Amino acid sequence: MIEIDIEKKLNIYGGGQMLKFSGQMPMHSVTKIAGPSGAGKSTLLKIIAGLATPEKGRVVVDDKVWLDAESGINLSPQKRLTGFVFQDYALFPNMTVLQHLQYATHDSAWIDRLLTIAEMQAFSSQKPQHLSGGQQQRLAVIRALAIKPQLMLMDEPFSALDAKTKARFTAALSSLFDELKMTALIVSHNPQELDAFTGDEITIGE
Repeated sequence: MIEIDIEKKLNIYGGGQMLKFSGQMPMHSVTKIAGPSGAGKSTLLKIIAGLATPEKGRVVVDDKVWLDAESGINLSPQKRLTGFVFQDYALFPNMTVLQHLQYATHDSAWIDRLLTIAEMQAFSSQKPQHLSGGQQQRLAVIRALAIKPQLMLMDEPFSALDAKTKARFTAALSSLFDELKMTALIVSHNPQELDAFTGDEITIGE
């Protein structure tokens, strides 16, 4: 179980807004996260990953305390073993598609499988500037998966994909998540694009 109870000030125009979230999310399944723009969905993922720190609260994953603001416990992002898909992709401009994956894993069979899932086999030697937005987004997803993370955190991971590609990719990912019993938290402004995934749904900022 993932247990979260946090408070974090949000840096939003106008100021004064606070992200307050308390809830539980099951392990080995997908949790879909929705909510209005500016509600703090991305911030919540960053707190879980250790990339942002709340003023108050706790994050406990599978009975292990990742964060306890009161006692000063705050595991580094590396120790949390999360795979993070950023909205802006955060790709390395000087690395090819293949090098992005090899940076994360030396398992060539796993790399080949990820390239197949993302339909990126033909682009393995290309650098990000030569890829479309949708191809860059798919690369960001499979790069995060390459380490076989304990927890996948995905921030608007399908927004740049056309409808047909999105349908194929989400179906392939859903099957993979089921096979690996992976835990994933997926933020989306368009809940319908997550129909391929079975799991709980939560809304932030209501």
